[in-house]
Amino acid sequence: MSHEAAGAPTSRNDEDLQDEARPDAVRDEASEATEPAGAARPEARLAHAVRVAEQALIEFEIAVETFRVEVENFSRLHHQRLGPMYARLDELDAQIAEARAARTGDPEDLRKAQEARAVVMPMPGVDELFHDWMDSDGLSPEASAMLTDQPVRPPKRVRPTEEARKLYRDLVRRAHPDLAQDDAERARRDEFIARVNTAYGRGDEALLKELADEWAAGPAAPLPELSETDELYARLDWLTRRKELLSEVAQELEDSAIGAMLRMAPDDPDQLLEEIAEQLLGEVSKREAELAALVQ
Repeated sequence: MSHEAAGAPTSRNDEDLQDEARPDAVRDEASEATEPAGAARPEARLAHAVRVAEQALIEFEIAVETFRVEVENFSRLHHQRLGPMYARLDELDAQIAEARAARTGDPEDLRKAQEARAVVMPMPGVDELFHDWMDSDGLSPEASAMLTDQPVRPPKRVRPTEEARKLYRDLVRRAHPDLAQDDAERARRDEFIARVNTAYGRGDEALLKELADEWAAGPAAPLPELSETDELYARLDWLTRRKELLSEVAQELEDSAIGAMLRMAPDDPDQLLEEIAEQLLGEVSKREAELAALVQ
């Protein structure tokens, strides 16, 4: 949701992502689609190429969004579950260094103790407490929920359930804004997909099922009728540029620290959190024993 050459992430158990992993996938598939058997009109071949490119781009967007959700959820859960352990380790390191300096009186030990204490995170101020709670649209959903006395709904897992993933992929393929025929239809699809993305980001399988029923009950999306050659070429060019932009986003996600951590456990990122927690608990025990020996 790795991106070799800025392709789609391939380590998220999305079995249908491999073909979209190349930045030139839209061009390749469009080129192949322009060579159907028979003597079809050039406009018909081009229209077919555009439809193939549209589907390729939608699949790629699904791959990138799926990975983005995993990166975001892993980051939040990593901070929630492991942040206190890292803070405890920093505090123990500072206490050990201070105990050693008090015992030896060595200037170098004193310097190290000061450096260790400086690393320990102080009590955050009000501004820091609200850091990352603001986005381009204002308060995040979690912040808004707290201010309106609504329950905060953090993700339950790094990776949503397989059923939620299946529902998400199906909804995006059916309701993607790029399949709209006019501006009004695009606006309707944009609003709907925004709700789908929010539900998927929270791993809300029940809400995704409700959204699937809602879309099924709505008007059927008509296929775009592309006939003008210039319009078709412009559409194909836009699809290609969109794919290149998504490739850059995918590469940034892959190159991030959290993306690198996810590559360590592509099959079960939630288990990776548990393994890191166990390692940190072991380190805490070692530091506590070392500190106890110094202060005896």
